[in-house]
Amino acid sequence: MVGGGLAGITAALDCAAAGASVTLLEVRRRLGGAAYSFDRNGLEMDNGQHVFLRCCVAYRALLRRLDSDHLVSVQPRLEIPVLKPGARAALLRRSSLPAPLHMAGALARYPHLTLLQRLGAARAALGLMRLNLGEEELDRQTLGDWLARHGQGAEAVGALWDLIALPTLNLPASQASLALGAFVFRAGLLAGADAGDIGFHRGTLGETIGRPAETALRRAGVEVRLGWRAERLETIARGLEVHGRTGTDRGSEPDRADAAGDTAGGRAGEGHSSGLSAEAVIVAVPHTRAAQLLEPLLGARASRLEALGTSPIVNLHVVYDRPVCSESFAAGVGTPVQYLFDRTAAAGAPAGCQYLAVSLSAAEREMGMSVDALRERYLPALAQLLPRARRAKVESFLVTREHAATFRAGPGVAALRPGPQTALPGLLLAGAWTATGWPATLEGAVLSGHAAAARALEKLGIAPEGHSAAASAGPSSSAQVRAGSARTPA
Repeated sequence: MVGGGLAGITAALDCAAAGASVTLLEVRRRLGGAAYSFDRNGLEMDNGQHVFLRCCVAYRALLRRLDSDHLVSVQPRLEIPVLKPGARAALLRRSSLPAPLHMAGALARYPHLTLLQRLGAARAALGLMRLNLGEEELDRQTLGDWLARHGQGAEAVGALWDLIALPTLNLPASQASLALGAFVFRAGLLAGADAGDIGFHRGTLGETIGRPAETALRRAGVEVRLGWRAERLETIARGLEVHGRTGTDRGSEPDRADAAGDTAGGRAGEGHSSGLSAEAVIVAVPHTRAAQLLEPLLGARASRLEALGTSPIVNLHVVYDRPVCSESFAAGVGTPVQYLFDRTAAAGAPAGCQYLAVSLSAAEREMGMSVDALRERYLPALAQLLPRARRAKVESFLVTREHAATFRAGPGVAALRPGPQTALPGLLLAGAWTATGWPATLEGAVLSGHAAAARALEKLGIAPEGHSAAASAGPSSSAQVRAGSARTPA
């Protein structure tokens, strides 16, 4: 197993549960992949803000396997507070009616659209429900173009549709694949009344994923090798051999926040070369890294992974000297602030302070901005949304950047996403970038791990353990939101 993110963790647990001998290799000194935490100024901060939905059955089941499901919670009923400068806070809240009527009342009362825009949005939502998601043509169009043809102008897209598109697809509707956009809206909001109820990590990602995963893997008999960088794969008589280097400690914070509040990658040490042989190898690393690792074996097939592209996410970590926001999370309209989260309790902020994390998806512009420029742009924007922030002192302002947080979910991406099986028997792929049917989400990553493990066990002639077999069947009819992180996401 190469890679210790959600996909690798899931696949390793499945294979070990079925009786296979499993070794997991991870270049960092911690597990969790793109979903991780780091310590800064006495606080444990998450690199990004990953949320999920009630219908994300695979991810929630993984947390139960890790005995960390008590560190997450799901809303009793979908509620999204929406903040706009100079306006009263709005609330998108579902009713108890069956889908799609459960969102009718919230849309009818939504103050950031005119009456005609609300009626048009309702008609567009019904149109999304009628789309055949199996049609390849949907992946050749953008969600934004489709919405425009169905009467949704720029104002309606910005005030409503991008509230969901940005955190789930890590692209605005104007750039995102219609196929993936339609999947997200239908599965998360239109298919079932409670499907879109939002789940939150009450603990940090390190507490919820990284540390419990290491415990669960070792308890399952998996040999976990941290600080082990895979550098080359070779075919051998009985399978494959992974060549790499130990001692390549990139630290517990792979994109460490520096004193100025920006991030900088850790340096890898020289380490010691070694090799491991296996009958089956699952490569569960980011697609850019996978392309480099697989190119000597798969040639052009591996090179095609580069065409998946990347989309960045930037997170701002702001600690105020007093409470400034009464919401646990909120979306922004008419402001550069996309989503904000109160992480005071999870991070262990000092008494009387409040720590807000601001998640910025599709953050190409912000990637090129200095910490000072981000501070000058976003602190006034937060003050416009949160009146109490105007009188508060900013104790700390940090920035974390995920340059390649997710693959780019634009038109044509479906044809580029590979399945778990490669042209070489015993060489499998896993990761949110594989063909799960999902955008780059926590749920998609876990589903990919199940699928790759099922193929690996088939190669080994081992029957999968019962509870993982159903999960590996393919995409479920649900969607997961990643507000911030690699994506994830995360």
